[in-house]
Amino acid sequence: ETCQRPWWDSRLRLAPDQENYKKNEEVMLSCPEGFQPSFTKIKCSSEVQSISHGKPVYREVWHGRDSRGGWIRIWSNVECVEVLQVVPGTLEISSTSIKLNWTCRLPDACQRMRATCRLAGPSFPPCEAEEVKGEERLHGRKGTFTCPPLQPFTDYSVTISLPPSTILFTWLVRTEETVPDKPEKLWLDPSTGSLRWKALPSCKGEIIGYQLNITTRSAQDGSFLEMERLQLNSSVTEYPLPEHSPGSSYVVTMQGLTAAGAGAASLWEFQTNSWDTPRPLDISCRSVRDISPSQGTAVLPLRPIAPHPEVVREHQLIVAAMHNGTAVEGACLGEPQPFNASRQPSTYVAAVLNLTAPMDFVLGSGTRGQGYHNAALRPGSDYMVLLRLIHRSQQAEKFTCVCYSFSV
Repeated sequence: ETCQRPWWDSRLRLAPDQENYKKNEEVMLSCPEGFQPSFTKIKCSSEVQSISHGKPVYREVWHGRDSRGGWIRIWSNVECVEVLQVVPGTLEISSTSIKLNWTCRLPDACQRMRATCRLAGPSFPPCEAEEVKGEERLHGRKGTFTCPPLQPFTDYSVTISLPPSTILFTWLVRTEETVPDKPEKLWLDPSTGSLRWKALPSCKGEIIGYQLNITTRSAQDGSFLEMERLQLNSSVTEYPLPEHSPGSSYVVTMQGLTAAGAGAASLWEFQTNSWDTPRPLDISCRSVRDISPSQGTAVLPLRPIAPHPEVVREHQLIVAAMHNGTAVEGACLGEPQPFNASRQPSTYVAAVLNLTAPMDFVLGSGTRGQGYHNAALRPGSDYMVLLRLIHRSQQAEKFTCVCYSFSV
């Protein structure tokens, strides 16, 4: 007249929870959140197993209710099955989206599934993030769910659930980093001569540093140009400008850096010891004497650029096409190619000099060395020549140039 409690999956919950059940007594089955039993309702009955001494021998059997409401014999153990599976290896995260592929193992249980994207926690200034209105009804045995446009470097929770409150899948994820916004606040501290700036917030990615380019022109020597490229760590919010003569002009560009790269650059101009509107100083290259069109030579009066030439000696002599201000800056920062007679006057290194004292240098004499060629000059051509000094450290590259210009 009774059946013993079935010993199937240990995670199964039976209601009512008893050791014995009457025949035809309906029992509800349930599982922990995210799992579903093969049958949600079962009942016990009996069937003839054999005949012994002319009498039937009965055994207990269990039946489960199928999706159409009928009762069918249960031939194997009832288990708690994971209703929904997110396909391994298909989770895709970018700076603005999250996407996943899902499959449903019990289609009858998945008909009312909903997927949502939500901010995982409160956001605070200056990195306030808007709440996402991403909810989608999922249908069928498998599919793809994509969150609506999201914000970079922000925590979101992705949840797939069955109403009213059964969680099938939940995932906490942070969107990828992207490049930061451009710095907005940079000023010159006149008491210290340093650039100062407001640190960028880590809204679009962890700020790992700042990239500065500082171009300096001298008010007293129009042929002088100094260009400095720096990479500073994120804790630095000031940097001393190079010391030069009063009235020197500075052009500064700054970019924030995240793991995704450099953001948009902001540009400022400063002029030391001047409260007027900053104005870029013109490049006025030094003149050259003793030009010989027949021999293809010109004599350059060179002086060491470094204040302590015994420390830094190696100067490059770079020959380029006739200049304007932009061309001078490009040649000063550039990487000259080997001399090519078919494309002269392209930019090339004419000489590498250990310059410790003033000297007259004959440009176009034809001498060669490793990586340079002091090629003869062509009559009828305009030339710009840069005497360049490069200083590199762990965080900076400094290119200092003096320009000469002439026509052959």
